[in-house]
Parts: sequence; structure tokens; C-alpha cells
Amino acid sequence: MSKILIIEDEESIAELEKDYLELSGFSVEIENNGDGGLTRALEEKFDLLILDLMLPGVDGFEICKRVRKVKNTPILMVSAKKEDIDKIRGLGLGADDYITKPFSPSELVARVKAHLARYERLIGSGIQENEIIEIRGLKIDKTARRVYINGEEKTFTTKEFDLLTFLAQNPNHVFTKEELFSRIWDMESVGDIATVTVHIKKIREKIEFNTSKPQYIETIWGVGYRFKV
Repeated sequence: MSKILIIEDEESIAELEKDYLELSGFSVEIENNGDGGLTRALEEKFDLLILDLMLPGVDGFEICKRVRKVKNTPILMVSAKKEDIDKIRGLGLGADDYITKPFSPSELVARVKAHLARYERLIGSGIQENEIIEIRGLKIDKTARRVYINGEEKTFTTKEFDLLTFLAQNPNHVFTKEELFSRIWDMESVGDIATVTVHIKKIREKIEFNTSKPQYIETIWGVGYRFKV
């Protein structure tokens, strides 16, 4: 069952859209403000987004821009405005379609089905999706070797990327500095394990909101490091 996120501040409209989509066999979630919608769109897996332009907090244009940086999820923009400039801007930011209020619920359902079918054909045509790790706003694109935190790309050196990826792929496992040095640098540690500490510090500066209270890479005193999930 395809899962759809509606980001719409007018609750009556959102509920109407939800009712019609659920009657058509879709699973539907609603967010009534831009901030909550952006967070869920980035952190959770949805098959399609229905995105209103005028929202409290982050507007639809910014949400579209942020999501499109890291995901290929189909985005259907909805707006009460009829100006072509909004349509052009929305599509330019990566939206797949644009629908103007008022519209019939059946038209919305038809467009949703069309875009989901198109996306499924694209995925099934042999084009492989990148191998991605996503944990609480952290996205590691292993294929492209790129890292994003809440949609913002961070620049990583080769060893920083390898170390972060290794830890994220082995969550809740405590590794000693010696083990990490051996695994990532592919050599036995001979007085060089301090480089692990330096790299962990640099990684935290890029992905942690508060480096003194890390939410991703935890120090296990006297032992080593653990990636928390």
C-alpha cells in the first residue's frame, strides 16, 4: 500500500483529501505546518507528497527544495494562487506536478495515481536507487558518498565518511579505537589510534547539534565508541 504525506494547514481540505485517497486504497498521513511536514518528509519514507505552498513555518517552496536535494519522492504541489510564476518556480524546484485550488478530489486522486505509476515504472526500469542509510535526520548516501543532516549536505573526507558509515552500519555495537583504526585505515595500530579520536571529533562537529551531548556517536569511556539508534 502506497503511503502519502499531506502537508496542508487547512484541516478541512487535508481531511477531504485524506478521505478520498484512503477510499482509493492509499495510506495517508497529515501534517498541518511546514516545520513538522519538512521533518517527516526528510526522516520518514513516503511514496508521494502532497504539498501546499502557503504554510505556517517553512513554506512549500522551501520544503520542496530541501526534500528534492535528498529524495526522488514524487511531489504534487497545491496552491490557491493562479499565477504562472508560482507554478514555474515550484516545478523548477523539483515538483512533479502543480494543482490549483479549488480542484475536485477525483482529479487529485487521478494525478496521484498517475505519478505513483510513473515513479514505479522508473524504479522498475532498471535504474537502481542509491544505497542509503537514514537515521533521525542523518542521511548517508553510500553510492554517491555524500552525507546530509536535516537535508543540508556536509563535506566529509574519505576516512571521515568511511568511519561514519562503518559505525552507522553497525549500530549499538561498541568498537575500541584499535578496532576502528584497523578496520578503517586497514592496518594495525602502532601508536596512531589518536587519529580515530580526531576523526570522531570532526564527524561530530558536522552532524551533531550539540557535540557535548552527541545523539549519534556515543563515547563509551574506557572502551571506545558506539553509534546510537
